[in-house]
Amino acid sequence: MLALIAGCGLQSGSAIPLQVGPGSIRPVPELDGVTITVGSKDFTEQNILGYLIEFALSAAGAQVRDLTNIQGSNSVRDAQLHGQIDVSYEYTGTGWMNYLGNETPVPDEIGQFEAVRDADLAAHDIVWAEMAPMNNTYALVTSKQTAQQTGVRTLSDYAELIDTDPGAAATCVGTEFNVRQDGFPGLARKYGIDTGKVHKQIVQDAIVYQATADAKQCRFGSVAATDGRIPALDLVLLKDDLGFFPKYNAALVMRKSFADAHPQVATVMAPISKLLTNESITELNRQVDVDGREPAEVARDWMVAQGFVTAR
Repeated sequence: MLALIAGCGLQSGSAIPLQVGPGSIRPVPELDGVTITVGSKDFTEQNILGYLIEFALSAAGAQVRDLTNIQGSNSVRDAQLHGQIDVSYEYTGTGWMNYLGNETPVPDEIGQFEAVRDADLAAHDIVWAEMAPMNNTYALVTSKQTAQQTGVRTLSDYAELIDTDPGAAATCVGTEFNVRQDGFPGLARKYGIDTGKVHKQIVQDAIVYQATADAKQCRFGSVAATDGRIPALDLVLLKDDLGFFPKYNAALVMRKSFADAHPQVATVMAPISKLLTNESITELNRQVDVDGREPAEVARDWMVAQGFVTAR
């Protein structure tokens, strides 16, 4: 295990960054003193989601270890499969297409959740539970000015602009979006985009938002649909008129052995997941990426405001 952790560049976890006490989440005798390691990927929303789990399970009495902010989806997945992470929030579309290798998404949110839940359990003994309403799907955005100048409102419009005036469709894409089959390669196939005509720049995800809003480096950009910078920068989401992008509802993910040993984890998290709508998570993301607050503080304050925990 030590060799595995070192090879993945992960440590065994640290204490949670802020202390909380019970609120509506009461101590659970079966979780008292149980060591639980919580993981997340390395972007704002995932860090917030990871801290929500940590504060909830801490209030329930578990000994929580923090292993949030792991670089890349595949690293988090490997850590989960090998027992370095006990629980995290994952996205149904990522599970279905990236981890299970399917090329065609299930169009219905519940259907997508049920499909990935059943397939991942059968193939890898991974349990998916407590799906949230929030759908952090991929999307392309543009500025209002660019939308007005080009008339682009849908992804079909975007594909047509690339075909007729490639220079007017300069696009910034994040590193994962550039290579994932549920990202630009699949998008290009679905919408008949000639990738040889695309004026594309591969940049860090965080750069895409402001660069697209400025409309200098790029006029279109790949984003996560629940990112708080979209409304803050007055960006326009292009309609996925052919229904390419999968549903990316967040759900709890655990190894079957862990879920069977500690069924109380899903019970504790159920009311929290129900409140994670697109509107609520976008606002939490905005507080971090626009207001400059720390993800742990944002997550804790939301948990306190909802009455789940008390601050210490």
